[in-house]
Amino acid sequence: MKISIEISYYPLDTPYVPPIRDFISRLNQYPQIQVQTNGMSTQVFGEFDETFDILKNEIKKSFEVPHSVFVMKIVNADLNHKDGSK
Repeated sequence: MKISIEISYYPLDTPYVPPIRDFISRLNQYPQIQVQTNGMSTQVFGEFDETFDILKNEIKKSFEVPHSVFVMKIVNADLNHKDGSK
């Protein structure tokens, strides 16, 4: 099953930008998922099991930064295709 996840990451300690960039950089190392970023969030697209395995590992690494918050929206479709195809 294909999924789309919108992720917002909020490291509550300053400086907050380096941990966010590090998280996105780590996600971009996985060829199994597609990653798109903008000023508000990061979108991840891929197969359900692979994507969640990747996120589980990378979120755990990010939690090494004290007081980190992740907000995620998960859709059971590949919203990366602009024409609506799956």
